[in-house]
Amino acid sequence: MPYTDLRAFLSTLRQSGELVDLIRPIALQYDVAKALAKSSAADGPALMFKDNGTKFPLVAGIYGNRRRALLAFEATEETIHDRVSKAIDAPIGPIDFSGPPPCQDVVMTGDDVDLTKLPVPTYSPKDGGPYITAGIVVSEDPDTGIPDIGNYRFQLHDSRVLGVFSAPNHRFGKNMAKAIQRKVPLHGAIVIGVDPMMAFACQVQSGDASNDWFVAGGLRGEPVELTKCVTSDLKVPARAEFIIEFVVDSEDQREEGPLGEYTGYYTPAGPKPTAKVTAITHRQDAIFQGLLTGKPITENHVLKQIPFEASILRQLQTQFPTISDIAITSSGGVQVYVVIAMTPRYEGEARQAILAAMASNLHPKWVVVVDPDIDIRRSQEVEWAMSFRVKPREDVFVVDRTAAAPLDPYTDGGYSSAVGIDATRPFGAEFPDVSEVPDWRSFDLPEIERSR
Repeated sequence: MPYTDLRAFLSTLRQSGELVDLIRPIALQYDVAKALAKSSAADGPALMFKDNGTKFPLVAGIYGNRRRALLAFEATEETIHDRVSKAIDAPIGPIDFSGPPPCQDVVMTGDDVDLTKLPVPTYSPKDGGPYITAGIVVSEDPDTGIPDIGNYRFQLHDSRVLGVFSAPNHRFGKNMAKAIQRKVPLHGAIVIGVDPMMAFACQVQSGDASNDWFVAGGLRGEPVELTKCVTSDLKVPARAEFIIEFVVDSEDQREEGPLGEYTGYYTPAGPKPTAKVTAITHRQDAIFQGLLTGKPITENHVLKQIPFEASILRQLQTQFPTISDIAITSSGGVQVYVVIAMTPRYEGEARQAILAAMASNLHPKWVVVVDPDIDIRRSQEVEWAMSFRVKPREDVFVVDRTAAAPLDPYTDGGYSSAVGIDATRPFGAEFPDVSEVPDWRSFDLPEIERSR
């Protein structure tokens, strides 16, 4: 059965030893991030910060490793991409929630709105201030009314104002640009604390015409229950922990940033639009959610990886059916380094697949194609293929003036270049057999097991 809300997933994590409660005081400024970084480095559990200086517990790191991500999908490494691909192909539309929605158990508007009462951490020393990083933004295209949900960052300026940033090629950024052009207000809502499939649905790569509630419903296997906001006509998940309703103010530009971003580097500060908060609603005994971002690997990389891989794999397989797997590496920010496993059907097909991956909205700098016998999630195997199945003069090429990944700190004025490496065996030619010990994985060696 799918998880219906965040609490159901947290219960599973706690039962599995994947969630630990911290009951001692932990400061929101830097110490939350230190605790998350230390747990992540040890492949440790998610953390619930119960004493953080506010009345709301803060949970973070719940998607901090691939093990917990697979637990959220109730899948294995062998089934995950097929699970997500089939869900994308079977969208389920949302329904209206019946009765008073839990996300509006408590409603604060007007002078009661106070963002400073929420446990919003400051993650990195040079960050411009506290940041909401786990928020899912709901907005609508001003032209079509099609809803979009996506992860975007918000800097806390004061008790009722947030700084807004969205890359212009992302749908929220496009919605803001359209609203400015049409001179109409853009209403939005930051949704915090949702069931896992809704969080992963934000990362699925789809076109601007897609309705993300249908994508989330497909991943869940049942409809998302929505309810109307209290200060706008937007619809939001009824079982969310928090809803922060706002209106974008493009004229009130304030300094936003820096922030340690998914690239592992700080993005520079600069004037950005603001979000004027019109309401905060939440569940009784609500749980706030944080998300550590910065130098890979952090939680935001894990959160993106499975949906990115599954949706890009699905796109490429329509043209190249012998592609068996894809890895969009965390070390490359789940953006700029792509490894594809395929069996080329003709000379040059691997190069065609590389070009197709470069043309995707990932905008990668590096695309490597290997044979299916290579474990694409083990860097040493990929490097072995690149070392001994590549003639650099023939199999490595550069495409100039390609689109740059968002927030890449090293580009040529908004564009970049990309490297393709065909690390498959030469097509139609004899190649030495691999020297490998057979059946070693199934060999019984209890002495080693006992020593662990």
